[in-house]
Amino acid sequence: MTAPYWRPDSYEHRKPFLDVRQKVIRAIRATFEAENFNEVDTPCLQVSPGNEIHLQAFQTSLKESHGGADQTLYLHTSPEFAMKKLLVAGEERIFQIAHVFRNGERSSRHHPEFSMMEWYRANADTEVIMQDCVQIVRAAAKAANKKIFETGGMQCDPFAPWEKLSVAEAFTRYAKIDLLATAPDPHHPDPTLLREAIAHLDIRITDEDSWDDLFFRIMGEKIEPFLGKDRPTFLCDYPISMAALARPKPEDPRLAERFELYITGVEIANAFGELTDADEQLRRFQADMDLKEKLHGERFPIDMDFIDALRHGMPPSAGIALGIDRLVMLCAGTENIEDVLWLPVSVSAGPHKND
Repeated sequence: MTAPYWRPDSYEHRKPFLDVRQKVIRAIRATFEAENFNEVDTPCLQVSPGNEIHLQAFQTSLKESHGGADQTLYLHTSPEFAMKKLLVAGEERIFQIAHVFRNGERSSRHHPEFSMMEWYRANADTEVIMQDCVQIVRAAAKAANKKIFETGGMQCDPFAPWEKLSVAEAFTRYAKIDLLATAPDPHHPDPTLLREAIAHLDIRITDEDSWDDLFFRIMGEKIEPFLGKDRPTFLCDYPISMAALARPKPEDPRLAERFELYITGVEIANAFGELTDADEQLRRFQADMDLKEKLHGERFPIDMDFIDALRHGMPPSAGIALGIDRLVMLCAGTENIEDVLWLPVSVSAGPHKND
């Protein structure tokens, strides 16, 4: 059994990584302060944990005093809905370093409770958010005195010019697939067409695979391992069907204003040009929850207060979620997320044997 993380010998191993964590977070806060952002702090307990199809959440019960009815609440998987309500309220530049919770996730890069940084700019687009990313990642690297990131033998120079690559270009370059041709109806991509397009690849295919299933399998096996090699990569212009909270690109409605940031083959951040149409947002949430129920046998509530806020009027905005722990891992030179956590979520309440 692994020694408890509070054991001095165990802690001594992690202390240098935690020192880097502090330096990185201080540098991030200084960067936002220089850009006149307000740091906000929103509740972890929410009516809806988020409406992602494949995420699992933690459910709890709020017990009201004075005989009020109990209410089912969830630990948020992201502070997104709450932060967008603040944009409606009038905030223009906000960021938050929040603890977020995702059930069924534990690996060297995933943890059931982890730190996510989100920031939003009113009256901005994703191009501005990309420049924020460059500033923040470089500031973090400088704070850690890190010139080159390395993961699994792959290196990445955050101070080199960053790459911008569309999803369609990535599929052509690394998998020899015309991805958009498999989605003649952009909102309902055709799994049969994508299945035919990947027949030349050594990828597992079943008759039950959805278009999304195949997309993620190709991404994971043929594309992601090459992203963020030598320099960070912005993977942008996602198919519109894969961006439930992003607005369509005005010049090509088949695509969404969405990008992900990759460094050494690892996804670090996910950004949207935010959807502000309340009716369209509600339609997308309902469709995603219908699919979640079909695939996983559960659905999460929709935060109608968030929908009402959009109806009241959210300014054109762009926002992003960045995994603080993964960024610290790069800066600290470790490939285990638990090395950069002050204490991980305990896996056992039982006694430990003395070593």
